[in-house]
Amino acid sequence: MRKSVKGLLLALGFATASVIGALAGARVNSTRSLPLGLYWTVNAPPRKGALVMFCPPKSPVFDEAKTRGYIDAGFCPGGYRQMIKKIVAAKGDHVTVSDKGVFVNGQLLGNSKPFAEDSGDRPMPHYRADCTLEDNQVLLMSDYNPLSFDGRYFGPINQAQIRSVLRPVFTW
Repeated sequence: MRKSVKGLLLALGFATASVIGALAGARVNSTRSLPLGLYWTVNAPPRKGALVMFCPPKSPVFDEAKTRGYIDAGFCPGGYRQMIKKIVAAKGDHVTVSDKGVFVNGQLLGNSKPFAEDSGDRPMPHYRADCTLEDNQVLLMSDYNPLSFDGRYFGPINQAQIRSVLRPVFTW
């Protein structure tokens, strides 16, 4: 009985520390889109090149991503978990998404070629575009992992979906 009480107290302590850490600005990335580890929210505007945490907009492409396990369930509208990506394009940037990859102002982004199928041989969403982003639009990508579920599959999002700018603290 004593072990179970100690275990319960340890779990309660960990949960309390996690909540306090989250309220203070700590965020843990447990996905492979970016390096695993601890990130911290910072008081900075979401600009091109920044890592951001965002709530995916409620849409069929994110519904399917959640069903397939590309994104987890969470507390964002639609029942999605917040995601972390880098802003690679913003207002005025010309974006082309094709079978070759994602181009921003004519430059091909590394690790941006879309896959036709996922690891389960299911067809991936086919977002294709050749457009200039408007005032409130950003394109979010991972330049770390070529398998990331990112803007090459769901396109630009409204900047209002961004919840915070992040800085890595300890990653591996």
